[in-house]
Amino acid sequence: MDRLNPAAIHQFERLWERYNRQLLAFIRSRVSDDAEAEDLLQEVFVRIHLNLCCLRDLSKLESWVYQITRNAITDHYRARKDLIEIPETLPIEDEYPEEDPATEIASSLKELVLELPPAYREALLLTEFGGLNQKALAEKLGISLSGAKSRVQRARQMLRDMLLACCHFELDRRGRVIAYQERCCCCAPVDLIEL
Repeated sequence: MDRLNPAAIHQFERLWERYNRQLLAFIRSRVSDDAEAEDLLQEVFVRIHLNLCCLRDLSKLESWVYQITRNAITDHYRARKDLIEIPETLPIEDEYPEEDPATEIASSLKELVLELPPAYREALLLTEFGGLNQKALAEKLGISLSGAKSRVQRARQMLRDMLLACCHFELDRRGRVIAYQERCCCCAPVDLIEL
């Protein structure tokens, strides 16, 4: 967000007006010290400001804001890990359940696939989304089986590279995504005028 852009400043102010009280209450329910809660609120809004360009789906704005808040609280306790024990009775987050990271990423995959070069996009759409096996793909495109396999493999690699450029992933020991953090380097800005 451009600091000198009046429209961007206005949008961010509207975000503050809309969420600051409820986020402060949310943080205070998890952090006992009022001053620390206020500091965390400020940190949350800094993170929102820095990562707002990564938000692709405005319908998920509120859950995105709460995910940033949960992450800030977790980081707060991790930083103090040597100083205090984390309480065992943290309130359950019934109102805003965490979304499954793999599901969130999957919803963006098709958008990324559409950014692939046409030949690779077609190969991936026909196999991964269209249900064709690679032999059927080769026949449909009039290319060799090894050519079809190579094209699909290359498309998968390109998609993987796009994901890794856009996000940092945390994986469990089986290689499943358990968390991710979007990076701003490849995200398009979002128009928040509709808030």
